[in-house]
Amino acid sequence: MYLSWTAGRLDRLHARIDAARAALDAQLVRRASVAMELATSSLLDPAASLLLLDAAHAARLADDEQREVAESQLSLALRAVFAEPEQVAVLVAEPGGEDAVRDLTTAVRRVPMARRFHNDAVRAARAVREHRLVRYFRLAGKAPFPLAFEMDDAPPPALTPEGAPS
Repeated sequence: MYLSWTAGRLDRLHARIDAARAALDAQLVRRASVAMELATSSLLDPAASLLLLDAAHAARLADDEQREVAESQLSLALRAVFAEPEQVAVLVAEPGGEDAVRDLTTAVRRVPMARRFHNDAVRAARAVREHRLVRYFRLAGKAPFPLAFEMDDAPPPALTPEGAPS
């Protein structure tokens, strides 16, 4: 009875990981898309547009092995472009800039939450898989060992409530 319950729990945890990974992927794609839209909108200066476009394009095209690095580089590019609240204030003053900043702020804030949900699900599944009975009876089946998604997801200071222009 205990083994059956544990196997079911492990199955539910793996399903939770899959759902959390899909949500994380969606948020990462959304962030890269919004960054690409902003980079191609001519609201930014050419150097900032090129930096942001290159990082967002690399993040969208990265394979699974390089995804964490590419997403971290996009975070670095976002922090470089939006380092100062004055830069955001100038962008908001442009026609269409307020909507672009709002979309980017939303996308940037959702990535850390989605990553945290995914990594929490991974941590829970790992804890169950480490039990001796789970390993001995191979209750995880052929499911791959869950891996956390580690990346730099710190938002640009100017896009946080503390650093937003007043």
